[in-house]
Amino acid sequence: MPETKEVNSATEESVARWEKETLEPSLAKHPETRKRFESVSLEEVNRLYTPADIADLDFSRDISFPGEFPYTRGIHPTGYRGKLWTMRQFAGFSTPEETNSRFRYLLAQGQTGLSVAYDLPTLMGYDADSPLSEGEVGKCGVAVSSLADMEVLFNKIPLEQVTVSQTINAPASVLLAMYLVVAEKQGTDWKKISGTLQNDILKEYIAQKEWIYPIRPAMKLVVDTFEFCMENVPRYNPVSVSGYHIREAGATAVQELAFTLRDGLEYVEWGLRAGLEL
Repeated sequence: MPETKEVNSATEESVARWEKETLEPSLAKHPETRKRFESVSLEEVNRLYTPADIADLDFSRDISFPGEFPYTRGIHPTGYRGKLWTMRQFAGFSTPEETNSRFRYLLAQGQTGLSVAYDLPTLMGYDADSPLSEGEVGKCGVAVSSLADMEVLFNKIPLEQVTVSQTINAPASVLLAMYLVVAEKQGTDWKKISGTLQNDILKEYIAQKEWIYPIRPAMKLVVDTFEFCMENVPRYNPVSVSGYHIREAGATAVQELAFTLRDGLEYVEWGLRAGLEL
């Protein structure tokens, strides 16, 4: 404790010197543009931060080492020095043929995975020829109405070697089934497939609004997908809990984090009630 007091005292003296010798002349020439500066979450941002602001910080409790709780320094002990992140550009537009061409181009340029963007009719569970799909087919994503479309989408792409992320929620179980059939037709062992299904229906009700079913049946579909993947596709992530949609719908950073964490806990609780093991 005495050492902390000495550090704080020395810091206060240094701050006083800085304010008089450096800050005051600068403010005389260039006054600050506003009285209060805030982060995007409306938290006030001070002009200066010093060691005194983190005097109560405990290294082991609050920061710790890379690869260890609370993971403030990442989940991998060596960061990206040993294992790079999967590089995949969110892609999908027009027809399965055109998107397949784009996928193969991206892989040829060194991309290490794929991330599928589906169009609005697909996200809502409509076929491309539905009257409700008019004007939206192939916009902002690829149109997939059938297994035949999915086969074209991944034509000449080895699903055992390429991880695929699919941004799909309400009809996620259907698109996953199509995807697995394509892999099976390629002769791929499901247990070797890796990738991610967004399958985060709660954030659809909260923010993005691309939901189809009432919430309880929709949640049962999510949990059924968990169970199926655990037993049959163990390397495939059956859910990706998303928060940025909530932020884009108007939440603050704190609210975004709170809703996202609570969504994750809700999926865990539903899984446990269904008899799944953590």
